[in-house]
Amino acid sequence: MTATLGEVVATLEARYDPALAEGWDAVGLVCGDPAEPVERVLVAVDPVAAVVDEALELGAGLLVTHHPLFLTPVHGVPADDPKGRLVHRLVRAGCGLFVAHTNADRAPDAGVNDALAAVLGLTGTRPLQPVAPGSRAGLGRVGELPRPTTLAGFAALAAEVLPETAGGVRAAGDPDRPVRTVAVCGGSGGSLLPEATAAGADVLLTSDLRHHPVSEAREDGGPALCDVAHFASEWPWVPVVADVLATDLSGRVEAVASRRRTDPWTVHRGRSAGGDPARTAG
Repeated sequence: MTATLGEVVATLEARYDPALAEGWDAVGLVCGDPAEPVERVLVAVDPVAAVVDEALELGAGLLVTHHPLFLTPVHGVPADDPKGRLVHRLVRAGCGLFVAHTNADRAPDAGVNDALAAVLGLTGTRPLQPVAPGSRAGLGRVGELPRPTTLAGFAALAAEVLPETAGGVRAAGDPDRPVRTVAVCGGSGGSLLPEATAAGADVLLTSDLRHHPVSEAREDGGPALCDVAHFASEWPWVPVVADVLATDLSGRVEAVASRRRTDPWTVHRGRSAGGDPARTAG
């Protein structure tokens, strides 16, 4: 028997409790009729045109994304507006849109951070910033690699298991530094550096790190830092959600992980590190 959109939404909210979302966030059902049947669901990181194309090609009755389509108040969704156009395309095709954002970041077991920790092979994971003492829900994760490596080796591991992006993987610290205890935070997690330090992490892997905080962190002698694309850090959650829907709804929907790379950066060029900075100054 085919599930209804309402049943799919209830399944998602059971795993990704809206109460875990930040107050400023916009999560839940954006468009769609809860009474309509859903045979296929597409799961993706970003609600962008290429992903909507994929959802409609699949014949999906629901598109689930991590990032919200609307984070600021809107007063209309005209079809000549880029975001409004996506809403019109989805509605015309009978495809709903559901968002699990910061609630998915904090969710236990099937959330963004457990998914990121899992692809890196971390064991014994726990939240860096739990919502309550002893809780499995919370931001970030810290755990152990199965065997020690170096910072350079860990960066190579991250590049191997995460989606390839134009920016690749960057690390700040001694390349030969031993790494065993790893902290991670999908998306922009630089603010969790104090928690990673307190947890005894050898390295914190996250996204969107800025020059001055990284420079200061290197001077402070805390964990090394590993910076990956925002999209890449959150993509491991996508197949997890597809598996959750297939399992929790007993196969009543076909759930598919999007294969579209929606990282906005498309080109990277550079010379090998260690050259004379004066050659490019001025």
